[in-house]
Amino acid sequence: MAINRVPILKRCRSLGLDPVYLGVDKKSNRELKRANRKISEYGLQLREKQKAKFIYGVLEKPFHNYYEKADKMKGMTGENLMIMLERRLDSVIFRMGLARTRRESRQIVNHKFVTVNGKCVSVPSYLIKAGDVIEVREKSRGLQRFKDILEVTGGRLVPEWIDMNEDGLGGTIKELPAREQIDVPVDEMLIVELYSK
Repeated sequence: MAINRVPILKRCRSLGLDPVYLGVDKKSNRELKRANRKISEYGLQLREKQKAKFIYGVLEKPFHNYYEKADKMKGMTGENLMIMLERRLDSVIFRMGLARTRRESRQIVNHKFVTVNGKCVSVPSYLIKAGDVIEVREKSRGLQRFKDILEVTGGRLVPEWIDMNEDGLGGTIKELPAREQIDVPVDEMLIVELYSK
């Protein structure tokens, strides 16, 4: 399995991205030294694609597969792509506040802490549907890890398309997210232009 081991703050600096979108609350003190060169149209398109891949933790081949699926769906390809990335189980776990960072949400899913509709799912790329019930496994609910996570993420806003339980260790997907509800700073139209060349 391929793992992205790029330092988060360094990558955020190079992409001009705020680390908050990855759940990291640190800031880098270093300044990025760039020559005052004009970035080409291709460079802008490539940067937007790299931003989306980095935020959601998706490598090149799976990302291209998502694009091809989004292209075959009805509606705008760019919006379909962003909605599909947001529907990934690791992304939903992060949005629910069951993980501090996106990388931690991926690890939680990989280590079989999460159930979808009562069945254990260990695939971070699993696409959730409207009406799915996502919970932390019964055995894992008492773990100190989740108490610590809920302490940190307690104040995080849960999107309106997710209905959380009172205990905070699970929730129901009311509906699939619309593009307006996804607060990721990516211009998906540039990604579509890049792939449609």
